[in-house]
Formats: sequence, structure tokens, C-alpha cells
Amino acid sequence: MYKKFILTFVGILITFACYCQINRLIVPKNIHIGGDSIQANLLVNSLEGLLKQTINANKVNAFLLKDNLLETSLVLDEIKGMENGSGTGLNNIYKCYLTDATLLDSSKYSLQFVYLNSNGSEPLLRASFKLMAKRTGDHYSFYSPLKINTIAWQVKKTGEFIFYYPVSLNISLVNNYAKKAAEFDRKLHAPDYITQIYFCDDLPKALEVLGISYKADYNGIAHDNFSSFEDGNRLLVFGTNSSDTEALDIHDCWHLRLRSVVPLSIINRPVDEGCAYLYGGSWGYSWQYILKQFKVFMGANKDWLRAFTENKNFGTSQQYHLYVSYVINALIVQKIEKDKGFPAVMELLSCGKKQKDDENYFAALNKIDGINRENFNIIVEKLVKEETAN
Repeated sequence: MYKKFILTFVGILITFACYCQINRLIVPKNIHIGGDSIQANLLVNSLEGLLKQTINANKVNAFLLKDNLLETSLVLDEIKGMENGSGTGLNNIYKCYLTDATLLDSSKYSLQFVYLNSNGSEPLLRASFKLMAKRTGDHYSFYSPLKINTIAWQVKKTGEFIFYYPVSLNISLVNNYAKKAAEFDRKLHAPDYITQIYFCDDLPKALEVLGISYKADYNGIAHDNFSSFEDGNRLLVFGTNSSDTEALDIHDCWHLRLRSVVPLSIINRPVDEGCAYLYGGSWGYSWQYILKQFKVFMGANKDWLRAFTENKNFGTSQQYHLYVSYVINALIVQKIEKDKGFPAVMELLSCGKKQKDDENYFAALNKIDGINRENFNIIVEKLVKEETAN
């Protein structure tokens, strides 16, 4: 399919060497845009406007259909930077070509555009996108075809969650996920908001329903997930089915719920990961199992501060990693929550991104619970012993 597309498109470029270029968007001469010339020019100019504004936050893009903000935001995130290659000095090597614009009715188009590098001996396709366009006043607004592509899917509502699935749903898994999310939201004092989750069987299907026909970044990847949070609502598109426990991982659920309340820019990741270990385990392992493996790994080593700083991986592989500092943070979080309440945990979580010397972390930790570098080994040793006794 990919090879056939490339050959077809190369034929277009060879046969119609002349084209008009409007900044970032190239419209080959042979492309027939339905409607009259006014509509065609308006569509092209609007698409150009959409692409130019991808450098801004998605929700302020003037050419995005606001009713479809959540799913279109996911697609715009995938479009960002498509003109550039990987590595330095490879900016603007991919050109954006309009390849199809079909007028569906008097005010609506279905269109496709690709990012292609045709300078080498063989054209290289970077990505291909399909969007819908709707006339809104003096321009066209664009949106992902997600809702159109899943219109026949089944729907289940549970609390503040809406699950969309093509065939079947693992009820026990989705109910547990919704339950845990609600627990996290209460802990975080999060406002009520709707979370929509779409279950696709695999990553290629997830990309297709979103309107991403092809993207080189995902070559050979069978499963992945997409997430957006806009105007107090969240959308998750899982490139897997609802029976996959990794898709509805409670560890990842914690991260998502936290990011709906606390800006990513101030979250201390090791503390965040410690919370995720404590509340949701990791890689399907329970917190108790992780703690047991941690103790085996540490053995007779009681230099907890050095171990915290070195932060070695004691998981079974790099892919299924488990880190020492995350476990120590989980123990500290457990202590702080018990002694001071969860608002104190939130203060530590929000102490800022990890610094090389952890100055911000230890300053916050000392202020919150009197733990510093001098007494760190004593306190962590006590926490480990208490967990062993339990």
C-alpha cells in the first residue's frame, strides 16, 4: 500500500512539475478541489492557516473546529514538527503536499495531505493525514474524523468515564480503572471532568480512526496510546483492546489524573513515580512485590542516600525498569501522607522538576517533614524496617 502510494504520488510530481506553493502547503496542479474557485482558495488558505498555527497551543488554533477539540488536538500534536527530520541540520526537509480534497456537500470537505522529501533518489514519506473541513464563517475549520470513523461503535458510561469499543469490553477491568481514577481524583481534590476512552485493537487502527494514515515514527510498533486534556476534559485513544491490562494500568492512571490537576512543569518526576508505585504498582507488579524485589536488590547495603542518588534499575530489563529512588520516594510519601496528610504530599510533588543536585527536592522535604541529607539514611532505614515488619 505504501509503495503503491509513493509510485502514484511520484507520477503526479513528474507529470505535473509545476505547482503553486503557499508558504508551507504545496498544491500540485493536477489536484482537483471540489467546488468553485472561491471555495477552493478558501480551503487551501484555511489549511495553510491551520498548519502555521500548530506552533501555538492547540486550543487557540483559529482553524480548529472547537466542537472536536479533544480528538483534533491529538492529531495536531502528531503534525507538529513534521517538516523536520531527526537530528541537527535537518529542518524543513519535508514538504507538505495536498493530495486530495473531496467536497462532500456545500460546506464540508474530506481532505488528505502528506509530508514528503523528494530530493533524494527515492521519495521519502514522513506522514500522511486525513482531516475533515467545515465552512465556519469566512474560513474552513478542521477536525479529526474520529467520531465519524467510530459512529457504529458501542458505548458504556461508568461514572465520569465514557468507553467506546468496536466489539467487546472487559467490564471488570474498566470498572476497576474508573474506580481507581475516582479515588485518585478525591485524593487530589480534582474537579469533576469527563474522560472518553476509545479502545482500538492495535496502533495502526488507532492512528487510522484519528485520521493519521501513516507516520514513519510508528513503523513496526503494534501498540501505543494517545492522550489529550483540553478545557477540563480528557480523551484517551488506546492502540489496544480493553482486555489488555497494560492499557488500563493503574500506575499510568495516577500520572494522568495528577497531570489534570498539577502542571507538568512543576511536578517532580521521582516523587510522582514514587506515588505511582505506591498507589498502582508498575508493569503489572504490585507495590508489595516491587518493595520485596527492592529489598533483595539492596541486600546489606544501608547507604540509602547514595542509592537514592545513583538510582539504579533493579527491574528485569531496561524496558520493564524499576528504580531505587522511586521506591524510596514511595516510602517517604507513605510516611508524609500518614503523618501530615495528602496536602503535604502535594507540596512535595510540586517542588519542581528534578534538579541535578536535588536541591529543590531536599529543601521541600526538609520543610515538610524535617528529612534532609544528614538524617536521610536513618529515616529511610526505619521506613524499610517498618515495611519489613508489616
